[in-house]
Amino acid sequence: MAPVLSTSRVPSPTKPGTAPLPRPDRQFYAKMSAFGRFGIRWFDPQLMPAEHFHGHIEMNWLTAGSMEYVIDGHPLTVPANRLVMFWAGIPHRTISVDRGPRNDGRQCNVYLPLDAFLHMPNLGKLTETMMGGGVVALPLDTIGNDTLVRWYNDYRRGDAERADILKSEIALMLRRAAVDGWDELLTPWIEAVTPATKGATPLRYVVAMIKYILEHLADPLRSEDIALVVGLHPNYALNLFTSVMNVSIHKFVVRMRLIRARSLLFEGSLSIENVAFQSGFSALSQFYEQFRNAYGITPRQMRANYFHQV
Repeated sequence: MAPVLSTSRVPSPTKPGTAPLPRPDRQFYAKMSAFGRFGIRWFDPQLMPAEHFHGHIEMNWLTAGSMEYVIDGHPLTVPANRLVMFWAGIPHRTISVDRGPRNDGRQCNVYLPLDAFLHMPNLGKLTETMMGGGVVALPLDTIGNDTLVRWYNDYRRGDAERADILKSEIALMLRRAAVDGWDELLTPWIEAVTPATKGATPLRYVVAMIKYILEHLADPLRSEDIALVVGLHPNYALNLFTSVMNVSIHKFVVRMRLIRARSLLFEGSLSIENVAFQSGFSALSQFYEQFRNAYGITPRQMRANYFHQV
């Protein structure tokens, strides 16, 4: 039986007498699904070779030092000993790591599925901020190393009851944060959602529509097809989506396609035309117009500027 981790220290990458845990990149960072699976991991902070995105609200914790992120072109610093949250469906990348004065800083990531987050009650502006692309640091006394180690131990046991308790603890932590407030590291820049006070049923419909949209971005998306996924009349589905998300389906689809296109641009192996096609733009002229409207430069200029800086 593997030794139980002490609550006074963070998990090590490999414990004596046990095999190292496999990296869960495929599990947590799959791009084909709008929503990812719940997970917790401890690891040495590391640079990311490229932007990625996945279907979670991601929570980062550093025991020492700091990290520099770029989230859809927006730079920010993640400090130590603060739980930092953002919507990981937006392409993000760690570009600099400081492991502290003793070079022993560790990182804990909590991956909360987006659909689970959207269904958590009474989060109010926190939901708006996450879905709007904001990044927040929860209050200093929100959580600490000991609790995160305990959460990790519970998660690794694979016990369904403990997993349910763990998710409930996270929900309560976020509900308290919604009352106590937070520090804003990055101001929301995508159209905000409405508070989760309209009831669970509208949110379920909208989550289903979002899931369908994100999984079919490269396909032609008609309002009728999106409405069909949830069994609603197209006009009602469009109005419901707008009332819950505070943005039309059309604008949401364009924004998500632009976010995907920006991520594909940095892979470097696709032509601009293929980036546009795989992001769901039917015409190259339309792609250039929407991209320039959103970012102020062309896709080709962004790719050149990005590689020049990095």
